[in-house]
Amino acid sequence: MIAVTGATGQLGALALEALLKNVNASELVAIVRNPAKADGLAQKGVNVRKADYTDQAAFTAALAGVDKLLLISSSEVGQRAAQHRNVINAAKAAGVKFIAYTSLLHADSSPLALRLEHVETENMLAESGIPFTLLRNGWYSENYLASAPAALQHGVFIGAAGDGKIASATRADYAAAAARVVSEEGHAGNVYELAGDEAWTLSELAAELSKQSGKPMVYQNLSEADFAAALKSAGLPDAFADLLADSDVGASKGGLFDDSRTLSKLIGRPTTSIAESIRSTL
Repeated sequence: MIAVTGATGQLGALALEALLKNVNASELVAIVRNPAKADGLAQKGVNVRKADYTDQAAFTAALAGVDKLLLISSSEVGQRAAQHRNVINAAKAAGVKFIAYTSLLHADSSPLALRLEHVETENMLAESGIPFTLLRNGWYSENYLASAPAALQHGVFIGAAGDGKIASATRADYAAAAARVVSEEGHAGNVYELAGDEAWTLSELAAELSKQSGKPMVYQNLSEADFAAALKSAGLPDAFADLLADSDVGASKGGLFDDSRTLSKLIGRPTTSIAESIRSTL
């Protein structure tokens, strides 16, 4: 039995979709906060179980009979470490034999503040005694393309990444890798640094957006403080805006770059290019 946490979330849903291509639905467990959102999975024969990252007892019950767990990191930055501890403790109590965890690219040396809770979780896994694999995911192309509509409207793509190279891939690319690792043998003990085959700068992203849309577009590089302020004025919560600005500055220092092509090797195909992602977005 293979369980996936956050199974109705953006990455979790794609991971389950990928798993269903090679694993019988009856051998899959979707762990969700709201089972009503998982009706489609239940109709396919996937076992849907309710548990929240904050509830260790519920997670222990949800993991009954589970051999392998794909632990998708919580979306609640600042609360992740405590929530992940609940899941890891529950996995130990339930007798789970393997955990694959979605961490951050080069978490041990990353300049991004996001690394801290991932490193803490990686340490918890090391101390748990459960065999595990670290899926250190790079940036999702969708993270930047969510800003495309506003950028096209104003003719300016703003950020604070300077000329930093960003080796992004789509969520579906990362989900395919996670599905392979959690469904196959032989991955325990490995640390996979996962990123897109091609790297690009925000200036190049703006140029490609302009090329494909036919609308003029430039990249405007801001200071971390000014970028955070712009995000807040656009309605983003303060903490999230600060985090995005910090991540952009981290990108300027190489924090979102990797050229090992480990991701494409795992999924057996090239990762989705930024040009292709822009095409889909437009």
